[in-house]
Amino acid sequence: MFKKHFDITKPFGQSSMGEHLGIEFLEVGEDFLTARMPVDHRTTQPFGILHGGASVALAETVGSVASLLTLDSIQTHRAVGLEINANHIRPVSSGWVYAKAVPLHLGRTTHVWDIKITSEEQKLVCVVRFTVAIVEIK
Repeated sequence: MFKKHFDITKPFGQSSMGEHLGIEFLEVGEDFLTARMPVDHRTTQPFGILHGGASVALAETVGSVASLLTLDSIQTHRAVGLEINANHIRPVSSGWVYAKAVPLHLGRTTHVWDIKITSEEQKLVCVVRFTVAIVEIK
């Protein structure tokens, strides 16, 4: 399913939100992509817990890259967020959170991803449904 457009173990998306938030890609499986993000001063809200917006940024990042990895050519097409819905389940105040993106639909013009964000203790932190538009570069 995934194509090898680039090596996810090397820095990807430098000078982007993902880099600013400390997102690191971990594993590409046969039908999933995982990444992690630190829970620190960059990703918490004023009360010291993971900011919901940071969770959504992690989910959109891992889902967009997963879509990108399914494309035949990243020279002619891009994967861009179209819609995202997140339910925040439990707070996290330190350590890392892990996102796993699994495809629900991989069409020609849209992809839909199920993304679960978990804590280091493997407790569910956030569930996300993310829709991606596949657009041609002109």
